[in-house]
Amino acid sequence: MPLTFLTADRASDARAADADDIALPFDDHDQWRRPYRPGPWRVGAAALLLLLASFVMIAAMIIAAAGAMSGAGVCLALGLVIIALSLRLLRAGVWVSRHGLRRVGFFGTSTLAWSRVTRVQTVQRPVRWLGLPRTVQGQALQLSRSGRDEPVELITDHNADFLSRETAFERAADTVEAWASEYGRTH
Repeated sequence: MPLTFLTADRASDARAADADDIALPFDDHDQWRRPYRPGPWRVGAAALLLLLASFVMIAAMIIAAAGAMSGAGVCLALGLVIIALSLRLLRAGVWVSRHGLRRVGFFGTSTLAWSRVTRVQTVQRPVRWLGLPRTVQGQALQLSRSGRDEPVELITDHNADFLSRETAFERAADTVEAWASEYGRTH
């Protein structure tokens, strides 16, 4: 069951049968959109966090019924924090618009205007497996910025969105590269 409300590729679902990938007239390139769907690892982890939050909220209700309001308040606050963490986990990724590229991480967000992007390319290199310290050989989409020597890794084929989804990684990398070529330094 595709969850198209989580991504901005609703229009690409409607024209998946078309060979040409021309933007439809109602596509708003000024809005931030994720050029890919969240992967099953990311969605699964968020679902587990939401399940944990439901247990914590039920515990808060039971504690409140027992009359310990301070304990119920702590459980309620913990449940709300877990819900916020799961939503942040679902929001993490790369987002694009006409204005630039936004990298949303678990702890922070950075936005870079297309005018500062010099190159976006896919490279073969060791990448982190699911964000853990273990590295494996894979592909990474890297962004080079003006004024900086080292490239920034945007997405990899072994992160929570693309593990075991090679074609999805290639499609997402091609889409981000297309946005960079359309709105990059040439405009």
